[in-house]
Amino acid sequence: MIQPLRPLLVMGTRPEAIKMAPIVARCREHVAIDPIVCFTGQHDTMLRQVTDYFGIEPDVDLKLMEPGQSLTRLTARALTALDETMEKFHPDCVVAQGDTTSVLAAAMVAFYRRLPLVHVEAGLRTGDLSAPWPEEYNRRVASITTALHCAPTEFAAAALEREGVSRAAIRVTGNTVIDALLETADRERARADHWQAKHAYLGDRPMVLITAHRRENHGAGLDSVFAAIAQLAHDFPHVSFVFPVHLNPQVQRAAAEHLASVPNVQRLDPLPYPEFVWMMDRAKLIVSDSGGVQEEAPSLRRPVLALRETTERSEAVDVGAVRLVGCDPTKLIASVRQLLTDDAAYRAMQVEHSPFGDGTAAQQIIDWMLETWRPEHAAGELETSAVLAGGVASPS
Repeated sequence: MIQPLRPLLVMGTRPEAIKMAPIVARCREHVAIDPIVCFTGQHDTMLRQVTDYFGIEPDVDLKLMEPGQSLTRLTARALTALDETMEKFHPDCVVAQGDTTSVLAAAMVAFYRRLPLVHVEAGLRTGDLSAPWPEEYNRRVASITTALHCAPTEFAAAALEREGVSRAAIRVTGNTVIDALLETADRERARADHWQAKHAYLGDRPMVLITAHRRENHGAGLDSVFAAIAQLAHDFPHVSFVFPVHLNPQVQRAAAEHLASVPNVQRLDPLPYPEFVWMMDRAKLIVSDSGGVQEEAPSLRRPVLALRETTERSEAVDVGAVRLVGCDPTKLIASVRQLLTDDAAYRAMQVEHSPFGDGTAAQQIIDWMLETWRPEHAAGELETSAVLAGGVASPS
């Protein structure tokens, strides 16, 4: 009798949990898969906001978060804890998403234990190891050891091929963030009255949603951005500027210094995922340095001004849904002013079809895993494949 495939599903941050939640759900629905869910605890509180919403409980929680720990210490502790987890559970493969420290550690330990890695959202590249930092490094290292590269777009797939990855080890699946977003948007639109009552200060006013957290923007970059937001709020008193402030002390300090006394800027605690999705859906436009927001907003037809000089989500820029403004206050002010006053410019950034998928990415990833390692249970129309990277042994 063929045993169910036992993947170790690793997640440590809120964005990872959002993008892994559809995979957890599809795994649990399939009789041929017995998933092992591992929380690293890299961002414990924010992770739990998402996993509670999607009904995900871990089989193991590594609780790696410590106040003020360095990236080196976090990485070292993650390596040890994940090694012990794989020793205990004996997974057939490891599934990790994106480019965090949790992903880096999962990729390294999987390689040391000769376990194949399934990399969700593979192939994102800026070409600059310093931006985003350290994420660009993390995802490049993960790709070296990956067996199944689940690329969100053809652009990402092409980036992997340029690095020497065989096309047979790459599949364009779309991005699982769209799976999660579409499900959540439907759920939260059904209870919009609840959120509108909670955020009664919005009334029927236009709203600009703001997020900012990237390490490379800390310091002078955030100071410039928040000063620009204060100026825009003064120039557009009828517009609400809503800013869920990241818990990082540097972000908190800069936001308080520049925005505390501005009446139409609402500084909020970080929002639970469903509430944030409702906020994106409610927003007129979004100002953000988040990669996830760049992926999500086009599906909601919301323009994004990205506080980035470069982006690994260039597809959204290419279709016109995202505009890069960096931390240049002049560019930011001019772009927000244009989108709040020029209907034609605004409509030009509302795309009909997201470049990041149609909401079926998780199922495509599960199908590929079964096709590769449990072909007896794969969908009938799929061809059997046994693609593996660099000499890593196939699970039995």
